[in-house]
Amino acid sequence: MRIYIESTIPSYVVARPARDLLQAARQQLTRDWWEFRRAGHALFTSQLVLDEIAFGESEMANRRLELMADITLLASTGEAGELTRNIMKSRLLPPKAEGDGAHIALATVHEMDILLTWNCRHIANAFTLGRLRRLIESCGYSAPTICTPEEFLQEPYE
Repeated sequence: MRIYIESTIPSYVVARPARDLLQAARQQLTRDWWEFRRAGHALFTSQLVLDEIAFGESEMANRRLELMADITLLASTGEAGELTRNIMKSRLLPPKAEGDGAHIALATVHEMDILLTWNCRHIANAFTLGRLRRLIESCGYSAPTICTPEEFLQEPYE
């Protein structure tokens, strides 16, 4: 599968262990996916992701950037910009989440199968996913499956 890696993924892979049990579990699930499942897929990301993960404590930012060094970068295109504007105009995401709209647009325009994220507030949000999918389809695209590493660690049903 072609998978767009959003910025929360490298952040969880390299993060120091969280004290919060839910966060710690998500970190471990992400590390497990990264270690055991990523090699079977074609991974992609964007300059937007690299820009986002470069912020913060320099040691951790460097670790995140190193982790993503060999991942193929998707080009930011006019189509992706237009789809981002349509997503933001729809008000399915708050104005401050334009970067999240851009992740969705980039993954969509570049025909990713999966957008992998822990951003459940704006991206992997059950309340907006259906409406977001319909909006993307009305713009002439097919939306990628948006999921978390937890969902993507499950064995396929045969």
